[in-house]
Amino acid sequence: MLVKSRSESLELVAMRYLASRVDFSEQEKYQHVNLEKGYEGEVKFDQLAESLLEERYVINDLLLEVNNSYFQIDTLLISQTAIHLLDIKNYQGDYYIEGDKLYSVTTRREWKNPIDQLKRSATLFRQLLQKLEMNYHVEASVIFINPEFTLYQAPLELPIVFPTQVNRFLKDLNITPSKLNNKHQQLSQKLLSLHQINNPHSKFPRYTYEQLRKGVFCNSCRSLLLSKTQQYFLCTKCGSHEKIEQAILRNIEEFKVLFPERLITTQSIHDWCEVDLCKKTIRRILKKHYTPHGVSKDTYYM
Repeated sequence: MLVKSRSESLELVAMRYLASRVDFSEQEKYQHVNLEKGYEGEVKFDQLAESLLEERYVINDLLLEVNNSYFQIDTLLISQTAIHLLDIKNYQGDYYIEGDKLYSVTTRREWKNPIDQLKRSATLFRQLLQKLEMNYHVEASVIFINPEFTLYQAPLELPIVFPTQVNRFLKDLNITPSKLNNKHQQLSQKLLSLHQINNPHSKFPRYTYEQLRKGVFCNSCRSLLLSKTQQYFLCTKCGSHEKIEQAILRNIEEFKVLFPERLITTQSIHDWCEVDLCKKTIRRILKKHYTPHGVSKDTYYM
């Protein structure tokens, strides 16, 4: 049973918006690509996990805090006899382990070892269960989901599920009987109540309003080359079209994510969209979809 579905992190959403509006450094491009690949891998595992038949609670993207330490769990499975903490990795290419470090075969570059992250999460989660006075067996695993991933010199005892083993891992879960009771439900609801919305460790590029490109970007190819008819924006690059109202609403959401401290007003959205639309049209869209506060020139929307 799916208790909490997966969605893009605020960090990933913001990076997508910024990618069109500012020139990323090489490090920022690398960060964006990794976020996209990570989310892609998690969604792929979710699709495979739909094959689970026995009674289980599935909680995705769980951010918890214990003793001022935050930790993320990509997928948590509550079964009858165990709780599975799964860290999904979408690494691609050839890697090897030397000591407790992970390296790329081709570049010899050291990567953050996901086993260390997994051990930390499992330890903090067990501490949380102790604080909640709940006694459950916890099993933690790193799931390498990409079929083009190879890891050399990995000790057999590492809690790793390789791409060729994922289906078997899920099959083994399926054939393990699992009947849930009220205590399992109470645990799942308690974990949901403890989920943290904002991750203090998220890393956003530094930017200012002035340095970002303004305008309405194509929803398909993120090009700024748009023309306008009476009801639609047309992309002169990829040929897609979108209703003007929908495009403006999308731009408002970008504005809210990138500048949560700024007020949403007719003027601020008109400046942000920087498109051939009168303020009357912007105001009409805001009134239709948001709640106005204040009067006259001081009106803002939430």
